[in-house]
Amino acid sequence: MRWQIALAKDRRFDGAFVTGVHSTGIYCRPSCPARAPLRKNVRFYATPADAEKAGLRPCKRCSPATQSAEEACVLAAIAAIRAEGALTLEALADLTGYTPTHFQRLFKRTVGMSPAAFARAIREERVRAGLSMGQTVTQALSNAGYAGSKQFYAETKGRLGMAPSDWSKGGAGRVVYWAVLPTSLGPMLVGATEMGVCCLAFGEGEAELQARFPRAELLAAGEDFRDLFAQVVAAVEQPGPGSAAIPLDVKGTAFQQRVWEELRRIPHGETRSYSELAAALGNPKASRAVGGANGANNVAVLIPCHRVIAADGTLGGYAYGLAIKAELLKREGV
Repeated sequence: MRWQIALAKDRRFDGAFVTGVHSTGIYCRPSCPARAPLRKNVRFYATPADAEKAGLRPCKRCSPATQSAEEACVLAAIAAIRAEGALTLEALADLTGYTPTHFQRLFKRTVGMSPAAFARAIREERVRAGLSMGQTVTQALSNAGYAGSKQFYAETKGRLGMAPSDWSKGGAGRVVYWAVLPTSLGPMLVGATEMGVCCLAFGEGEAELQARFPRAELLAAGEDFRDLFAQVVAAVEQPGPGSAAIPLDVKGTAFQQRVWEELRRIPHGETRSYSELAAALGNPKASRAVGGANGANNVAVLIPCHRVIAADGTLGGYAYGLAIKAELLKREGV
């Protein structure tokens, strides 16, 4: 995987790892424009410090040990958005010294979304944080910088699943239909609302589901959910791209939802490391936060956190045990 990234000179993974070329004694960014070395001479290192411990020196062409001017400008813009909220593209361009058009391209290439979309994601995340601390919906929206609930719902329509009031009340007022289904991987708990699947877990039952949604009403799933649950079982028994069509009703912070969306973009039959996933999100140093978002995923398999492995190629961790993780990857051809 890392070799393919290096060949593609993919800027999104700068900072996620460095490429060590032992025939020349140097190490480079994944995006280094230099001619590709022979694969037999290449080793990959998590950080520049690791490469230097191996006796390599930084490439003078791509300067992998230092932060580029472009990276510094994007980080400055991110800090300004976090501190002041949504800023105009012209204001961000003035801050960084680039033209608005060039800065827009630079920010999107680095972060994976436009400055405006990033500002919206930050505001959504602040709403989630406020609700989790017991604020009312009105308080959380106001503190996050929304003019009112109308603006919030307009911006987040189609992405949230449960409404903000549901988030702050542990699922109060919602009905979760559930069943424990037999699979070749053992008993599987599936819960769903009228909007989609909200829980998929192995070796759990009604008590665990109630803990996830403490104030929701739980009802045994009937005929109305037979087809949906059959699709979920099929996605586990015969994994494939078709599982992406199964509707979900999930909750999480804006960052968690970005991680989950990125997980669903990992092609069937491929894996990513935590650092690679963090880099794809535009924040190569967020590996630990990515791991936390993986752990907060209530919908195993359908949001494929099993496709994330350790940097050294080993399986890493998995909430339902490494045997299930290994089998899921095997079924995908990994």
